[in-house]
Amino acid sequence: MMFDYAKYLRLDKFPLIWCPGCGDGIVLKSLLRAIDHIGLKKDEITMVSGIGCSSRLPGYVDFNTLHTTHGRAIAFATGVKLARPEMNVIVITGDGDATAIGGNHYIHAARRNIDLTVILFNNHIYGMTGGQVSPTTPVGKRASTAPFGNIEPPFNISGLAQAAGASFVARSTVQSALRLEKLIERAIRKKGFSLVEVYTPCPTAYGRRNRLGAGADMLRELGESSVPVEKAATMSPEELEGKIVTGVFVDVDKPEYTQEYARLQQRLSKSASGS
Repeated sequence: MMFDYAKYLRLDKFPLIWCPGCGDGIVLKSLLRAIDHIGLKKDEITMVSGIGCSSRLPGYVDFNTLHTTHGRAIAFATGVKLARPEMNVIVITGDGDATAIGGNHYIHAARRNIDLTVILFNNHIYGMTGGQVSPTTPVGKRASTAPFGNIEPPFNISGLAQAAGASFVARSTVQSALRLEKLIERAIRKKGFSLVEVYTPCPTAYGRRNRLGAGADMLRELGESSVPVEKAATMSPEELEGKIVTGVFVDVDKPEYTQEYARLQQRLSKSASGS
């Protein structure tokens, strides 16, 4: 039986603005299947985005949604979570949005272990705003602001969340949609800061400039370059050169910020009342 995506979509907002060959639609469908499998009601979800191709996603779904300013999606999402801690807050963001202008919010939300699920689309470039270099553009690749090749080493986005203290960190690609769906489901179910980094092709702003072929070619390359984290542990640094390590890097239980904040409020309230 085919999955009924329409029940979660704002069909009056279609057609999509994403370019032919873009992988963002695969993330959208994986996310909706994960939500459906968990059984969340629409009003139990708030979806927050910043600016960029990825951040158009909340406009297409029939949940509580916030389309916010560039780089501030996690800051807005933190406010929602503190005001409504029972809400499942999902952040939709991109590599430029979350780790450039929004870098501090990203690091400190992970450090505080705030109960947010961050789905971070990594396409190696600012696709919507002109094809500029982003913090994940590989060395040597071309962008509108690096016409002779990027000279800056890229961020390891998953490694950054892991080092900052997130309770769940995983990476996948849109080439493996079913695996992506399962990782998103685990991330939503996890209490604490959860990250799913998703490699997704941008054939228009990135692929065309770097002669990587059409969307299908870039999708095939994602599959051929992916290595499960278990296999990667047996490979040398030379063998891992140019590979995308996928899977779950962190899955731990630790104190969550909004629960700790509620306990602090209760303690202060009792102290003030003398009880």
